[in-house]
Amino acid sequence: MLRLTWVQPEDLLGHELSQARLDGREPSAIEARWRAAGGPDAPPRAGASAPRASRYLRLLAEDLLDELADLPSRLSEDEPTDLQRIKSLCTDWPSSEASGPVPAPASLEAAWLGRAVGCLLGKPVEKLPLDGIRALARAAGNWPLSTYFTAVGVPEALLAAYPWNRRSAGTSLAENIDGMPEDDDLNYPLLNLLLLQRHGKSFRTGDVARLWLDELPPGRTFTAERIACRNLLSGIEPPHTARHRNPYREWIGALIRADVHGWTNPGDPAAAAEQAHRDAVLTHTANGVYAAMFTAAVIAAAATGTQDVHTCLRTGRRVIPPRSRLARAIDHAVELAGAHEDFDDIVDELHARYSPAHHWVHAVPNTALLTAALTHADGDFTGSICRAVSGGLDTDSNGATAGSIAGLLAGAPDALPDRWRAPLKNRLATTVGDFDGTGFDTLAHLTHLEATRS
Repeated sequence: MLRLTWVQPEDLLGHELSQARLDGREPSAIEARWRAAGGPDAPPRAGASAPRASRYLRLLAEDLLDELADLPSRLSEDEPTDLQRIKSLCTDWPSSEASGPVPAPASLEAAWLGRAVGCLLGKPVEKLPLDGIRALARAAGNWPLSTYFTAVGVPEALLAAYPWNRRSAGTSLAENIDGMPEDDDLNYPLLNLLLLQRHGKSFRTGDVARLWLDELPPGRTFTAERIACRNLLSGIEPPHTARHRNPYREWIGALIRADVHGWTNPGDPAAAAEQAHRDAVLTHTANGVYAAMFTAAVIAAAATGTQDVHTCLRTGRRVIPPRSRLARAIDHAVELAGAHEDFDDIVDELHARYSPAHHWVHAVPNTALLTAALTHADGDFTGSICRAVSGGLDTDSNGATAGSIAGLLAGAPDALPDRWRAPLKNRLATTVGDFDGTGFDTLAHLTHLEATRS
């Protein structure tokens, strides 16, 4: 039996009930109808529940999803998705007049490599609970985390209790890494490189949609991106693709697409954020969009090579509505990073605050963890990716973005320790375009060309 993940209405409904509470709607009456009919909770970690729902329950879920979408939100004034409204709330919005010099290809190669390394570090423990990540690393003598995960020396009982991510165990443990395996955290930067090659920096959201339909295998999409593809094929146009029966619209998917927008707008965080916005609204709204804008602006600031990580993070904070949930989460993360010497204490506080109400892929807790990791590590490459991954949640995505930012700040590939770089063999696997087997030096050169285009 095929149970396609992330699209079954009976699974979407449970996630939408949670999302409604987060974004200021009151779903209790609708939830009561769902429970009375025997409707289940959303799958806690997987993309689909095991049993097939009855036809009645599926139809009911579709109707209730539409009813939930019509509920008013008390947060709508503070958390708009429209770019002009976002900018009107950001009283310290960065100037678009002063762009910096384009980073050298070596800096961009370090950023691409850093993204791959951080992703690879997090891949085998994706979806595992925090206790499991800590236990596996400690058993291997790798705690605090300092290198790739391994099964060598780990007791069989522990491996059975906390199995590695099944998609990644064969390609991302230290003993079997042979180049960078395919991952959506690398596929989306590749797609955005194609996007700029074909449409330039003035691309529209519709151009992103057409590119995905042409180049992105639907089986390589997840959460909000899979919903957007489904909506496009149903005749729904952007930006409604982000809103129609899409409970994942504030999850991390838009954030992981943001790097290229920052890399190609060095010193111009406003342009990077606006570019990321046009990309993000295909799939996301509100805080899901802000997370992408924040990341793009941070990277644009880092691309100048003249600012430390703390200045870059403050720059990214300027493109987020100040009373939004994401803004509060970022501010809280910076405060925690300054108050605690032991990063585990920071992680524990972040989980205590966010995990009860947020899915492990939601943008708010993941952006908070990313910010805390970069701040606490002072931008150091190894410290940043290891903190980001050791904090749990969306481990490969957080590791990837931390690695991209810290790699860019490092400035050159040889500034990244060899134990991280060597297993990648300057080779990336992907199903996107003609990029399969491409080296990170080549990707850096192609990115440099797009950064120099007006």
